[in-house]
Amino acid sequence: MALSRAGCCWALWRRGPGPGLAAALRRCRGLLEPRSARGAPRHPVCCLSTKASSRAFLTALVSKVKHINGRYERFLERTFPRFYVLYATFTKGIQALFWEVKEIRKIRLKMSRQRLNFHQLPYREMERLRQFRRDLIKAIPIGIIAIPPFANFLVIVLMYFFPRQLLIRYFWTPQQQVEFLDAYHAIRREAYSDVVKSLALAARSLPEPRLQEQLQELCAKVQRGSQPRVAELYAARGLFSGSPLGLNKLRVPHVKALSHVLFLTPHLPALFLRYRLRSHVLEIRHLDRAMLRLGLSELSEEELKAACYLRGLNSTHLSASECRAWLEQWLGLSCKLQASEASLLANSMVLLSLNYIRAKE
Repeated sequence: MALSRAGCCWALWRRGPGPGLAAALRRCRGLLEPRSARGAPRHPVCCLSTKASSRAFLTALVSKVKHINGRYERFLERTFPRFYVLYATFTKGIQALFWEVKEIRKIRLKMSRQRLNFHQLPYREMERLRQFRRDLIKAIPIGIIAIPPFANFLVIVLMYFFPRQLLIRYFWTPQQQVEFLDAYHAIRREAYSDVVKSLALAARSLPEPRLQEQLQELCAKVQRGSQPRVAELYAARGLFSGSPLGLNKLRVPHVKALSHVLFLTPHLPALFLRYRLRSHVLEIRHLDRAMLRLGLSELSEEELKAACYLRGLNSTHLSASECRAWLEQWLGLSCKLQASEASLLANSMVLLSLNYIRAKE
């Protein structure tokens, strides 16, 4: 720096005074100043201004698209009201499904990072995983149909004429949700009497007359239109842990009837039927314990109704207080039973809900 300053002074002395002296001094000062004092280069400012302008352009474009979409929806609502209901249901269903997939990914990531099993999750996360799995299984057939070229038009026609069988719950209108849940319950309700008859038939195979009389009286009480108390069912839990009422010892028609109650296909070999029935009943048992930890008071009306419906009670026309009262009875039994007594839990879905439904209908 010292040599450079001396060189500049020597050059100015040789040049002498003149009109170019001021310009030479400015050039010399520019050479001697550090780079930080000369100012930052101009290209980052250009980049920042370009990013800001592109961001403003995107914001304006999104706002314009929303405005056009709003006008289009209002046009549909005025001109084609029935089609607008389908359109609105589809768009909301896509948004809800996209949000659900994101939540499922978060839950899966949490389970992987914390090394959690399904039954260690909170109630809402367990229920979300269970329901999403069932929705995914239901969507597999329509996905297979859509694989061939130009099959999308056939898929649209099938979805329009068979929404209950092919569409998952995100794409049902509120009216369809009530209608379809009633239809599904009417199908499983046909199996309720078969479950009670199978229990009465199995009572004859019990080794002790006292046990036979206990179970026959319980079945007769249900057939007369009365609802058994939780204490009565809990007192009979020993009958459902071994032969002939243990889950692995039930007769095949009894297993098929219980599969109908749980919305499981009965058209499988007996070995697979027993395995699927046991896994679903134990899954409900884990959900019950998580629900008890959360507390029924924390559940919304929609969650209460969904919980009752899963456990055999048609809750589409019940109030939140009625659902909560029934769930209190259910949890009072379920959370006391062991895994070996899963057969009693499966049969109680019928015993505790059959006459409750009749009273309401």
